[in-house]
Amino acid sequence: MILSKLKKLGPGLLFAGAAIGVSHLVQSTRAGADYGWGLLWALVLVNLFKYPFFRFGPRYALATGESLLDGYHKLGKSYLWIYFFLNMATMFTIQTAVTIVTAGLASNLFDVDTEIIYWSIGVTAVCYSILLIGRYQLLDKVIKAIVLVLTISSILALMIASSKGNASLEFTQVFPEGAGLLFVIAFMGWMPAPMDISIWHSIWVLEKKNDLKNKLSLKEGLFDFNIGYLTTVVLGVCFVGLGALVMFGSGLEFSNKGNEFAGQLIELYTSNLGENWYSVIAVAALTTMISTTITTLDASPRAMSKTVQLLFQQKNKDYYMLWITILALGTCLIFLFLLSEMGLLVQIATVLSFITAPFYAILNYRLITSKHMPTKDHPSQKIKILSILGIIFLIGFTGVYLLSL
Repeated sequence: MILSKLKKLGPGLLFAGAAIGVSHLVQSTRAGADYGWGLLWALVLVNLFKYPFFRFGPRYALATGESLLDGYHKLGKSYLWIYFFLNMATMFTIQTAVTIVTAGLASNLFDVDTEIIYWSIGVTAVCYSILLIGRYQLLDKVIKAIVLVLTISSILALMIASSKGNASLEFTQVFPEGAGLLFVIAFMGWMPAPMDISIWHSIWVLEKKNDLKNKLSLKEGLFDFNIGYLTTVVLGVCFVGLGALVMFGSGLEFSNKGNEFAGQLIELYTSNLGENWYSVIAVAALTTMISTTITTLDASPRAMSKTVQLLFQQKNKDYYMLWITILALGTCLIFLFLLSEMGLLVQIATVLSFITAPFYAILNYRLITSKHMPTKDHPSQKIKILSILGIIFLIGFTGVYLLSL
């Protein structure tokens, strides 16, 4: 019974792998370092209000046998075109950003003094090869192992830090103002992930169902999602805790460059916890970013392939190989020629993620409660109420973010 359930886990852990990246390793650690446990309220609140919209991905896929993109197409072709252009505007920048942090961590862990550009291209090539050779089946197995290692190493690191304590640390919750408010908004915007990952999840669920020869029920799919989502929340708390217990009150200012931040992060942890724990910290950080790098490299091409199929009525053609090659090459070109403009590119991607969060939330809610969803599989009244509150919350903090620019 237990083995059967474990075998059917997959898409939820892929969601966790995609979500647990910059938002956790960088933003959560910074939240803990700057505010101690003071922003725990923000982490809990945003995960609560975003929960139903991410959940709608696997729910729709398993109830209808279609991805959210199929559903958007039924609501109106214009929604697919909006998604196509939004994804084109952000996928290269997001892939580049997560790969740079991964490359910086790998460089520190293996202590090989090579330019970050070459490390980044190498990481991209390795992830591309894994996906090219094994596609979903291999990705499913690799991510299960990565998330397991990540969870164990992160919890172990938190236990070690807790045993050493931090005299200046309190559980008082804070609401920052000025520049601090901007950080909180950004922290909440990327936690646990941008809203369009719900689309990726619906596609992964269908791949898993096909892999299991259609032996994946709605109940099993939602159980898998809940495991993945709970993992992102627990690890979010872990990284806030590590930042609070180890870094709060240290006075260190983090670099905005991914590779330099990686070095600072590992160095600060080991200087406080001891060099003997270098491997634990480095493995936790590196597996965090590898999971994000490989899942984002897989997901965007899947989504773009499906979007093109629907837009141009070519359902029998698979464009996954084309799009993953385009994404990998485009990412490498940014490393080589536009690395100096990464700050601007990330800012554009961030603004688009904030603006589009309410759009995806409303679209997912509209689809999941529409005639395109079997009535018996509509969400419960409690989830509907949480969804309405979530939409109000997302519109509100997006408005605050835009006013603060």
